[in-house]
Amino acid sequence: MKYILAIDQGTTSSRAILFDEGMQIAATAQKEFTQHFPASGWVEHDPDQIWSTTIEMCRAVMKKAGVQAQDIASIGITNQRETTIVWDKKTGQPVYNAIVWQDRRTSDMCKSLKADGVEPMITRKTGLLLDPYFSATKINWILDNVEGARAKATNGDLLFGTVDCFLLWKLTDGKVHATDATNAARTMLYDIRSGAWDDEICGLLDVPMNMLPEVRDCASCFGITASNLLGRPIPIHGIAGDQQAATIGQACFTPGMMKSTYGTGCFALLNTGDQLVTSRNRLLGTIAYQLDGKTTYALEGSIFVAGAVVQWLRDGLGIVEHASETQKMAEAAADDQNVYMVPAFTGLGAPYWDAECRGAIFGLTRSSDQNDFARAALESVGYQTRDLLEAMQDDWSGSTKGILRVDGGMSANDWAMQFLSDILGTPVDRPNILETTAMGAAWLAGMQSGMYPDQAGFADTWSLERRFTPSMDAETRETKYVGWKDAVSRCLTN
Repeated sequence: MKYILAIDQGTTSSRAILFDEGMQIAATAQKEFTQHFPASGWVEHDPDQIWSTTIEMCRAVMKKAGVQAQDIASIGITNQRETTIVWDKKTGQPVYNAIVWQDRRTSDMCKSLKADGVEPMITRKTGLLLDPYFSATKINWILDNVEGARAKATNGDLLFGTVDCFLLWKLTDGKVHATDATNAARTMLYDIRSGAWDDEICGLLDVPMNMLPEVRDCASCFGITASNLLGRPIPIHGIAGDQQAATIGQACFTPGMMKSTYGTGCFALLNTGDQLVTSRNRLLGTIAYQLDGKTTYALEGSIFVAGAVVQWLRDGLGIVEHASETQKMAEAAADDQNVYMVPAFTGLGAPYWDAECRGAIFGLTRSSDQNDFARAALESVGYQTRDLLEAMQDDWSGSTKGILRVDGGMSANDWAMQFLSDILGTPVDRPNILETTAMGAAWLAGMQSGMYPDQAGFADTWSLERRFTPSMDAETRETKYVGWKDAVSRCLTN
């Protein structure tokens, strides 16, 4: 039996999953790591802890399954996107903590650049909006705020990478500095039309181009692991950012197909084929995947807080011990309570893009209780998803398939998925394998190594676990959504 090892390095944990020859999960290992919040709106990770938990989980999952390195055909990597790491090329030591995608410290810089009128040029080339979310201004901040960093970068002594790039560099013992097109597309430095790092944007943001990695297809020969890490060298054959990997794992290969992933945040992608759509609704044009040198594009809407709102109920308020408790609490909440929670802990993403607004709860009464908080938290994810899908349908001239495929941890919550179907007024399909992000990375590596089928063959293996269909009447649906829009309007600063 041969296996594919998928590394799924996320925002709150590092996971390793072994997939067998039939693309079924053989074993999983996962470990949470520390979240650092040094100031309001700042979010950081320790890059060394990202690496140590990743390699620890790779070893753990192999031990759990009784698998040796020679049994693993190849490795696929998927990762939290936009998170920015800068490290010393000679020593391998990060010069600063990883600045996480959620981090908002460069808001003022983005405002200043917008005032200079450069956002249209950046959007035209990268498909992105000028926002702290992306890697570019984070790199600039590190170079300007870490002593000696800018001089070292100018001299060619520092490297930049998103998390996949950093892990690849560590896995290959510093021999490979590369990334894939989907991660490059999220840096705000990469021209997704021409498929190259853009010297004009790099110059504007004062990012030396000698820091940037080589960009390859999602399925490619990225390198071989150092022999001392996992017992013997293993080829690395696939890389994709987590949301693109989930799109692949959901087999959304046809234009008009949509998926939404519910992890720390929520990310909805609509496959637009070879058409890069310019959004009228502040959505992002991005690369869905790049295979055999051919780029497939997508429209993407990003919600900063989805599963993180349940994490806040647990860690911030202490009203649940486990995320799964929210389902029964939501079911127990009184129907006559109209509590709205706007979880703008680090601002609001698409389609609002307000970095400065903060969270709020509306509609509290004397009888409101923790069950209402749980229901409002889960409902906030459905409302935000509707915001995204309405914007997508307005932007996309093609025909959508009318069904949303869902995955990620929160998609296991039946109440949340039923509410999602109700508030969207559309069917919601949950697959048998919820680990679609890791599945996407595994398929890329397995397909490249010849172990897994091509796109059409892989799409045929997708299987439905449950379809949620709308049961809410249209009047209630619209009344509830109007209430949500009113709550959001009270939080916005722009």
